[in-house]
Amino acid sequence: MLRKNLCLFAIGGAGYAIIELLWRGRTHPTMLVAGGLSFICFSRVSEHFKNSNIFVKSLLCSACVSFIELVFGILFNVILDMKIWDYSDQPLNLFGQICPVFSLLWGILSIFALPIAEKINRALEA
Repeated sequence: MLRKNLCLFAIGGAGYAIIELLWRGRTHPTMLVAGGLSFICFSRVSEHFKNSNIFVKSLLCSACVSFIELVFGILFNVILDMKIWDYSDQPLNLFGQICPVFSLLWGILSIFALPIAEKINRALEA
């Protein structure tokens, strides 16, 4: 289980950082941790909801990433004032840390990331 989680964490952290670099042109080390945790969540959604359709899984993954971003945002952006990101200009944002537009984008991205998490689960359980 530890080996699988470390693998998922590394892939998720690298993937999240690459997405941020492509999207914003920069990233922050805390985002590697957020990405790693998010991909572990994707794996858990894949395992525990294997009989659910991809849209249910995507919605759950979107909620996981949004929750992680909210916690990280409150800690690093609000409390520690690190100014890593700010969604204050987005409609319906929550404390400037999460917003529906990016939650939707994470849900769409999870449609492509879930099969990767499933393959890793199968490969590391064999």
